[in-house]
Amino acid sequence: MNALTFHTLRMLADGEFRSGEAMARVLGVSRASVWNALHALDAHGIEIFKVRGRGYRLAEPLALLAPEKIHTALGPAAARFAVDVLDRADSTNTQLMARAAAGARSGSVLAAEWQTDGRGRRGRAWHALPGAALTFSLLWRFEQGAGFLAGLSLAVGVATMRALAQHQVKGAGLKWPNDVLWQGRKLAGMLIEMQGDMLGPSAAVIGIGLNCRMPALMLDRIDQPAVDLTAATGQVPERNRVLASLLLELERVLGVFAREGFAPFRAEWQSYDVYRDKPVKIALPDGGIVNGTAEGVADNGALLVATKSGQLRFHSGEVSLRLAA
Repeated sequence: MNALTFHTLRMLADGEFRSGEAMARVLGVSRASVWNALHALDAHGIEIFKVRGRGYRLAEPLALLAPEKIHTALGPAAARFAVDVLDRADSTNTQLMARAAAGARSGSVLAAEWQTDGRGRRGRAWHALPGAALTFSLLWRFEQGAGFLAGLSLAVGVATMRALAQHQVKGAGLKWPNDVLWQGRKLAGMLIEMQGDMLGPSAAVIGIGLNCRMPALMLDRIDQPAVDLTAATGQVPERNRVLASLLLELERVLGVFAREGFAPFRAEWQSYDVYRDKPVKIALPDGGIVNGTAEGVADNGALLVATKSGQLRFHSGEVSLRLAA
């Protein structure tokens, strides 16, 4: 999806008709170029209506991310964040990691309407289209080293659940270490990457992908059952407000985490745990499988599993958790 395609998308975002001739005139391109751009949108699952004599419009209006709307929704906390919104990025985590290395301040936020190489845990792709999801990353700096940050992804999960509750998401839960599920389907995921010294200071780039209003074409591309906010709440989310809610809750949680680690959030995390007391299997990096019963998490965020040989602890790494058949 190139720059011209994004320009046409922005022109049609309000859901009103625009003629191809008028769009071409404003954009300074040929009508054929406009048609090609609109065809690209349709090919990506963004439905375009064409009516002779009236022109083109989106099947549904599209509320694109806008820094000024995000700042308004953040209220007095807006000054504590530096929000940047891109039309397109390979990965917001990758780009914000580079900015962090160059000295970007804590509280820097990078959001993208479309990611070409969005990543989830264990190298999985994160699929998103403009207006269909929230894909953003937040840089947070800590005085402590990377060893202190154990359990950070779980604390981020707690912040995410608190923000979703503000938008009437009911029945969601957390799957260790970094997924939000709704009725067994994936609603959101987190990916945290770190840089810095082992003894401190350190920086964490917290990437969050949240499905908001995904077309069927996109849901079909995901390699596991997935759901979006529209299905979970029965209403189309206003993504600028949702992003602001997530940032405010992340700020509250990370402030406590910086002082006390994950322990203060353990009980709350376990109240959301969708696998608690259920039979599970753990896939190990060497291909081995451990069967047992999930028993929640430890103060450092490690997964606790009761097995025939006693309770075992697992740290995220490349370990994969699944319900037993």
